[in-house]
Amino acid sequence: MDKTIVLGVSGGIACYKSVEIVRQLQKAGASVYVIMTQNAARFVGPLTFEAISGNPVCIELFDTKTETRFHHIQWAEMADAVVVAPATANVLAKTAHGVADDALTTFLLAVQSPVLLCPSMNTRMWENRAVQDNINIIKKRNIKILTPATGELACGTSGAGRQPDANIIVSHVNHLLSPKDLTEKKVLVTAGPTHEYIDPVRFISNPSSGKMGYAIAEAALCRGADVILISGPTQLDIPSGIRFISVQTADEMANAVFEFEANMDIIIKAAAVADYKVARRSEQKIKKNDDCLQIDLKKNTDILMELGRRKKDQFLVGFAAETQNLIKNAQQKLYKKNLDMIVANLIGSKDSGFQSDTNRVTLFFQDGRQKSLPLETKETIANFILDECL
Repeated sequence: MDKTIVLGVSGGIACYKSVEIVRQLQKAGASVYVIMTQNAARFVGPLTFEAISGNPVCIELFDTKTETRFHHIQWAEMADAVVVAPATANVLAKTAHGVADDALTTFLLAVQSPVLLCPSMNTRMWENRAVQDNINIIKKRNIKILTPATGELACGTSGAGRQPDANIIVSHVNHLLSPKDLTEKKVLVTAGPTHEYIDPVRFISNPSSGKMGYAIAEAALCRGADVILISGPTQLDIPSGIRFISVQTADEMANAVFEFEANMDIIIKAAAVADYKVARRSEQKIKKNDDCLQIDLKKNTDILMELGRRKKDQFLVGFAAETQNLIKNAQQKLYKKNLDMIVANLIGSKDSGFQSDTNRVTLFFQDGRQKSLPLETKETIANFILDECL
């Protein structure tokens, strides 16, 4: 996300959560500038936001410092997107009716880039007819409003009004900024490992974290696609807005994939599916008796091979994690399984492959082309992959 984001922070108890929004936006590659209301500064000091963002924080509409004068115009012109989190009932009312009596609300009148408001307040305030009327007015102006989360609030009550977690807000920012070039496309993504059980407490698996597949699914959603994510066991949060199907074994993943594949435009098989399963799974825990234990394995269904055989008009993408002979092995898999593209990488490096947040891959195509990508975040690589699927 090579973008400039302006974060507006108004005076609610959720101000402390906005510090994490800055951090996550920066982690995604954005430059972040913060505009605070006077009341917000009573909850979190501006120096905190300055230290984390590395940029000056605007509180006063007319600052006497030359380098911070007229932020409401200068920052409005340079902003690629704007987030207000928390957005209090007061800020919502001012936004709805064009009131500009401080730096933040004046800035919101000047900005022309996409705006995301993240309301946070007491449940009864959120449900108040006046607040809901203001929200309806704002929505008619094509300003996005993120529905508050439900849970325990700082005032001791429980209900709607919590500011969503930073990762959810950043995901919606990505959605605002992404080109909608996959609108009306149906995309199926698989992710994560599978577990092939030996007995009720042991299984065969691999170190896949699912991060690459989840990043692809979320990027496709941001670009307007209708996305199905079929995932083996992971520790990742389920992306909001995606149809999610959880599976454990290779057989379960195969059944889920084959149920939907015929209606898909793009299929991206990023999951690390076990090639073999136990021939005879024990219904009871196998006790430790002998020094050696022999387990018979049999092949699982080759999901990617079957998809290549069935393929009609879909664009089919596979993955190859190799330890040697990357080009030879990737190209062999590409042609053998009738793929349109394969994403290949060498595993073993701490900054690339399983478990890492970054990856270094090479794309191979049916026409013989190759495209090597430098070390990038998996989110960035996800969009490179989707670019080639168009």
